[in-house]
Amino acid sequence: MPKREEGTLSWLRGVNRERLVDALRRSERLSQADLARLTGLSRTTVSSLVAELKGEGLVREVAVARPGRRGGRPALQLMLEEGRKAVVGIDFGHSHVLVAIAEPGPHILAERSVALDVDHDARAALDTAARLVDEVISAAGLGPEGLIGVGMGVPGPVDRARGTVGSTTILPAWTGLHIADEIGGRLGRSVEIDNDANLGALAELMWGAGRGCSDFVYIKVATGVGAGLVVDGRPLRGVSGTAGEIGHLTLDEGGALCYCGNRGCLETLASGASVQRLVNADADLSHTLTEIIDLALAGDVRCRRAITDAGREIGIAVAGVCNLLNPQRVIVGGALSAAGPILLDPMRASLHRHAVLAAAQVVEVAQATFGERAELMGALALALHESRRPTGGPAAVGVP
Repeated sequence: MPKREEGTLSWLRGVNRERLVDALRRSERLSQADLARLTGLSRTTVSSLVAELKGEGLVREVAVARPGRRGGRPALQLMLEEGRKAVVGIDFGHSHVLVAIAEPGPHILAERSVALDVDHDARAALDTAARLVDEVISAAGLGPEGLIGVGMGVPGPVDRARGTVGSTTILPAWTGLHIADEIGGRLGRSVEIDNDANLGALAELMWGAGRGCSDFVYIKVATGVGAGLVVDGRPLRGVSGTAGEIGHLTLDEGGALCYCGNRGCLETLASGASVQRLVNADADLSHTLTEIIDLALAGDVRCRRAITDAGREIGIAVAGVCNLLNPQRVIVGGALSAAGPILLDPMRASLHRHAVLAAAQVVEVAQATFGERAELMGALALALHESRRPTGGPAAVGVP
């Protein structure tokens, strides 16, 4: 079931809060009137959010003498609390672990990454993530008391009610693990978890190409293909966390065998891994996905065709999603999104060909603001949300 705090008004409050924090970070100190002017928010909204930030110890008031005036009360201005607070985001890809620490805003202080087979060695991945968390906290010069939240994303469906992976085939080594407990035990604190594509959608909703958009689909095209769905300002996860598994839509019943056990899934035709296989097959090549994208952008016809074909297949699958959900925007992120128009143009053409006219006419296909870093940014956003919950109390209204 969706959490009680999920919703458009909660998201808007979270966005406005981060705007205030960002404005304070850019200036040494500001009055509430300055904040209202710089952010465009009403004084009532600013006053409410400032009270919330002060209550959490993130902002403090300082008295400032008024130039040219004698006597009278000094002006009160606001500063970010000198005792720094930060959150940690953990992004598990199929082949990497990426960890970052950031001040609210977010302003990244340090990050670390390790190449690792996450799918088939869950405990090693969790051990590595815990080690990287210690490293970024140390690199940021932050004490344990300064860490106010941890968010984590995994590259598969997450049953948030049970704290487990929602598929035994996509992440086989994670089956039966209570993920939040496992990583929380290693870190000595609670951790919020979600599917990586959902976190990519959250990052774009909060700070990127999804700002101000209540209905959109975020498509992550990296090693695999996944989707984060935002409907009426709320993430749509499904009963067991498998909503958005667009990579396992069947496009060709007689196609290649997918690791999920089916044939002809979108991932077998249009993922980063499939693009690599196509380019490198029968040519004695071993290009990485990044190299293939660079070659395509430089005009290599083989690499361009592989990416174009991927965009066309993704467009077919996304057209079906648009027919069902009628979104305002489709936001494309993940490593392959760096190909830009080479991927997006055939995707747009395919979507318009296969979606019903009423859905195709209103949807916009846009490149993600954060690219392959969206999932990491989403993990940080999730951690910021956790940090706003009253200790020992119910979940606070805020970002889902």
